[in-house]
Amino acid sequence: MYKSSMAPRLSPRRARRYLFICTLCLSCSLLCYNLILRSHSSMNSPGEQSSMNSPAEQSIMHSPGEQQLSCPLPPLVGSKKLLQNIPPCPLSASKAPPSSSPVTYTTSDLQGRNHTEPTPGTRAPAKPTEQLTSPPWNCTATPRYGHKRLPQAIIVGVKKGGTRAVLEFIRVHPQVRAMGTEPHFFDRNYERGLDWYRNLMPRSLDQQITVEKTPSYFVTRDAPRRIAHMSPRVKLIVVVRNPVTRAISDYTQTLSKKPDIPSFNELAFRNRTSGEVDTAWNAIRIGLYALHLQPWLSHFPISQMHFVSGERLIIDPAGEMARVQDFLGLKRLVTDKHFYFNKTKGFPCLKKPGGGGAPRCLGKSKGRTHVQINPEDIEQLQDFYRPHNIKFYETVGQDFHWE
Repeated sequence: MYKSSMAPRLSPRRARRYLFICTLCLSCSLLCYNLILRSHSSMNSPGEQSSMNSPAEQSIMHSPGEQQLSCPLPPLVGSKKLLQNIPPCPLSASKAPPSSSPVTYTTSDLQGRNHTEPTPGTRAPAKPTEQLTSPPWNCTATPRYGHKRLPQAIIVGVKKGGTRAVLEFIRVHPQVRAMGTEPHFFDRNYERGLDWYRNLMPRSLDQQITVEKTPSYFVTRDAPRRIAHMSPRVKLIVVVRNPVTRAISDYTQTLSKKPDIPSFNELAFRNRTSGEVDTAWNAIRIGLYALHLQPWLSHFPISQMHFVSGERLIIDPAGEMARVQDFLGLKRLVTDKHFYFNKTKGFPCLKKPGGGGAPRCLGKSKGRTHVQINPEDIEQLQDFYRPHNIKFYETVGQDFHWE
């Protein structure tokens, strides 16, 4: 008889041992795969993409310069997790009118005594991108899962006009992500480049817009050109206030920090007897809105700028914010239910609709009692600003009733 060519049968004990070793090897392999995948997701910097990525991995990577958007995979512990069907993330839906006023300005008018021009650096700013769309994967509304984008709207001015209030009020809207501090990129830090600026912004999702506020942009000569270079379609918000009241508020703030400064009268007038106003003083100069508006209209159409009344913002915050939301293309979700008037501070504060939680007011630096100014000085300043105000009304097509 021929001998059998089959190997001898394994004993049950040895078979169980081989099965255990195979199972252990498979578990170790899955564990290593899990660790490698997680390390790859958390350690790769934006814009870096390994040539070894599989097509599936490449589909969740972003283009260079964008932050990685997380659509987390479930923990891979065991073959059942590895083989289960993972549902994909859902794709996201993604010049000024001529003025008849006799007031005219020259190039030298744009330069004041206290004006400082930022020194450009040697490093050229990063080339801006006009495609401000976000990556296609959004699985959560948590802000950390968005990515940083250049702002689509900027509150450019003016100082002591109510810019902080507008920023705090609009950021209540769920479709707005706002930077809390003032970056001063287009006036002081422009040499740092757009990548530096973008990195300061909060993360936002597809349906959200990013907003920043720096009031000094409005009076910075090069800011309009620089912002237009970043994006000619950015929306600009300017909060204006009676220039006389604004100057007094500006002086009051400075006095609280430097008690030894000269009096308002000394700073505001070159010659008190003749009533000659010193336009080189920034507190006076900022109020020449028609003058500062001219460079902006060289780079942006007036329709791309929205002017908020600082006075109406106090009297009717819901009405002013409704117009801001319309301008930004947002649904009117910030309404009168979000505001209550604080008699102590003299301006509106925020509250949660329905009364839940403590109300939130602006900081103690807001709502200071203004320094008392001689009524004759106020009247002379009103006469000085009148023709400039009229030119401003005609240019923006809106009467702010500062007379």
